[in-house]
Amino acid sequence: MSLFKARDWWSTVLGDKEEFDQGCLCLADVDNTGNGQDKIIVGSFMGYLRIFNPHPVKTGDGAQAEDLLLEVHLRDPILQVEVGKFVSGTEMLHLAVLHSRKLCVYSVSGTLGNVEHGNQYQIKLMYEHNLQRTACNMTYGSFGGVKGRDLICIQSVDGMLMVFEQESYAFGRFLPGSLLPGPLAYSSRTDSFITVSSCHQVESYKYQVLAFATDADKRQETEQQKHGSGKRLVVDWTLNIGEQAIDICIVSFIQSASSVFVLGERNFFCLKDNGQIQFMKKLDYSPSCFLPYCSVSEGTINTLIGNHNNMLHVYQDVTLKWATQLPHVPVAVRVGCLHDLKGVIVTLSDDGHLQCSYLGTDPSLFQAPKVESRELNYDELDMELKELQKVIKNVNKSQDVWPLTEREDDLKVSAMVSPNFDSVSQATDVEVGADLVPSVTVKVTLKNRVALQKIKLSIYVQPPLVLTGDQFTFEFMAPEMTRTVGFSVYLKGSYSPPELEGNAVVSYSRPTGIPRVSQCKFRLPLKLVCLPGQPSKTASHKLTIDTNKSPVSLLSLFPGFAKQSEDDQVNVMGFRFLGGSQVTLLASKTSQRYRIQSEQFEDLWLITNELIIRLQEYFEKQGIKDFTCSFSGSVPLEEYFELIDHHFELRINGEKLEELLSERAVQFRAIQRRLLTRFKDKTPAPLQHLDTLLDGTYKQVIALADAVEENQDNLFQSFTRLKSATHLVILLIGLWQKLSADQIAILEAAFLPLQQDTQELGWEETVDAALSHLLKTCLSKSSKEQALNLNSQLGIPKDTSQLKKHITLLCDRLAKGGRLCLSTDAAAPQTMVMPGGCATIPESDLEGRSIDQDSSELFTNHKHLMVETPVPEVSPLQGVTE
Repeated sequence: MSLFKARDWWSTVLGDKEEFDQGCLCLADVDNTGNGQDKIIVGSFMGYLRIFNPHPVKTGDGAQAEDLLLEVHLRDPILQVEVGKFVSGTEMLHLAVLHSRKLCVYSVSGTLGNVEHGNQYQIKLMYEHNLQRTACNMTYGSFGGVKGRDLICIQSVDGMLMVFEQESYAFGRFLPGSLLPGPLAYSSRTDSFITVSSCHQVESYKYQVLAFATDADKRQETEQQKHGSGKRLVVDWTLNIGEQAIDICIVSFIQSASSVFVLGERNFFCLKDNGQIQFMKKLDYSPSCFLPYCSVSEGTINTLIGNHNNMLHVYQDVTLKWATQLPHVPVAVRVGCLHDLKGVIVTLSDDGHLQCSYLGTDPSLFQAPKVESRELNYDELDMELKELQKVIKNVNKSQDVWPLTEREDDLKVSAMVSPNFDSVSQATDVEVGADLVPSVTVKVTLKNRVALQKIKLSIYVQPPLVLTGDQFTFEFMAPEMTRTVGFSVYLKGSYSPPELEGNAVVSYSRPTGIPRVSQCKFRLPLKLVCLPGQPSKTASHKLTIDTNKSPVSLLSLFPGFAKQSEDDQVNVMGFRFLGGSQVTLLASKTSQRYRIQSEQFEDLWLITNELIIRLQEYFEKQGIKDFTCSFSGSVPLEEYFELIDHHFELRINGEKLEELLSERAVQFRAIQRRLLTRFKDKTPAPLQHLDTLLDGTYKQVIALADAVEENQDNLFQSFTRLKSATHLVILLIGLWQKLSADQIAILEAAFLPLQQDTQELGWEETVDAALSHLLKTCLSKSSKEQALNLNSQLGIPKDTSQLKKHITLLCDRLAKGGRLCLSTDAAAPQTMVMPGGCATIPESDLEGRSIDQDSSELFTNHKHLMVETPVPEVSPLQGVTE
């Protein structure tokens, strides 16, 4: 039992799919019994009027049949219900019901029953007013200081106040400048109406001013008014609160003073009756309703404020005194006396949950028994402690602590890529050019074993690939249920993506409420971004992949990119990306080599990766398990560094453009202020060409904004090309040093830490920090390097020289026998065995030396990575022992 949870005294649910708002709840002795017991009157937008008199047998009971005194369907939606002295000739309480086009006043009476069914209640229509305008809300009170009766004021949706003196219509007045109606309240002490306009201003209008102002039916000025005999409707006082008001309440518990309480969207205001702020409270939540009521402390007022977090807060002025949790979001709250229980809190939700509750807890009669004192056996405690330590040690040794099989069995995710393109391409708004962009359909199937809730499926592919739908949500999946969703993928940009692999991630909640995540990867076909092309004999960038098996016909590896009429032993094949770049693949007839060449370095990646994957799949189908690929050339770092420099240059340009744009924006606002001052000046002064300067600055701001946007597009495209080149360099390093899958994963985590490049956190500084960590730990050469402290602040560097040195040093350490690992022993210095004919290569900035001269022998600067000769080249690193 929580102390801060509202205790349910009586509750019920009204109707089926009915809606309610803050004016639909009222508490009063509507049947005039005179015993001080309130009745609960509720009206709904469906037109149902209900009156309750709760009599729970015990706390927490639901509604009984006899608790409902009256239920009647009035057909029209009920906007608000109020109880007051609305009938002339009597001071009995009557019920006023506001419809959108009608105001009805009823008398509620009960007849004593002679049988066990109890009393009978009925309502009788005393009078009604048909409204010419659509009503929004109403308020009542003794307008003009009348005694013994209440008058009603109705506000229409177009800002007109209509005053009714009980059975007769008095007058109507339009509020000046009204656009949307706000909450309305009446202050009896100042005899004025208080509302909040659409300009977020609290406005007060005297009743006497309203009564003697121009009639609302004559909105245009007459000749008599023009000569000054008419009276305009003027506001008594205004206060700008800067937000829309949810409700207004006038509190006058002390006869000499009254306060105006206004509940805003983020603040709670208390105003004096002359419009001055008495105090205000900034709320940390979104309120839904409030109710000020009398406090036991003199000079203070308590306020109940409900919010959208199912909470009800109790404030004494601005001090939070209590917070209690409700089972629903209240839209109306009242306090009354029910069944001789004073201070019952009555709340109503928008879907009809009506609850009577009180604060605090029920007393507990349980008393804990006395604990028998006994002597402790320390030997048994020591043995138990040792057994527990053994269990903890065994658990820490095991890697799979969590039951993964249960999670995998909860939901199985599978993806299937269609082998054929869509008959009608789903590609829209593409930037490829004249090529017809195809699209392929991917179907993701979810099959669950148990009931799951809040299932959200998210699909991600590498840009510039685009999805027709990437978010799918299911509120509930019954056990043994299968759901399949389909979407299409196509290429939008004029450059190739860094990967053809997509990822489907499903987040869901088990019946116990535990959140889980499952994922499934799928591979898109190469033909989605590539077309058959004409092979090229010459290219700027070439690389050669060695294998240990005889060359395979390219027609067998790439059946969709060669014609059937050609020779079965196809050893040359051309590829053309949808963006326009060309890639040529050659298979050697005499040696076990494959060459990939292109004019763009980053375009080599997709074809090289696809070639290795298809070779592995081909030999697996043949039953050959010892197939391996290797790379004996030089790592193309110079070409890689050019892409890094281009990406970094775009980042620097972006910073400069943003600084210029900020300066021009400040200048533009300063000129605007100067012009505004000149225009407001009563004595005209020359503009001194400020208008010309404003126009020129405006054109500069627009031009700089276009330049920033263009630079961002170029930066995004450059980052995509850089990721493709990074994948290629990691692949070549792995083939060159025969790295394991775990070591390649470490390289990918270091070189590809970001999915998106931003000005605040860019690729260069992130990769540089990761490489520095690797060089300090698993690739360190001495304890002196391990003691170096890395900078914890990541910021954009001045240039890329430091990053280039670290990348070159990483390859150098790997060539000397260093190995990547993340274990606790990684900090131990690597023992590097150098062959007899190799000189030691000096280290980079970690030892304060330059490697530019010595490393030039290791990593070539030539565009041609392999010389076309039948004799295999010998790399200077092939003699290094691991």
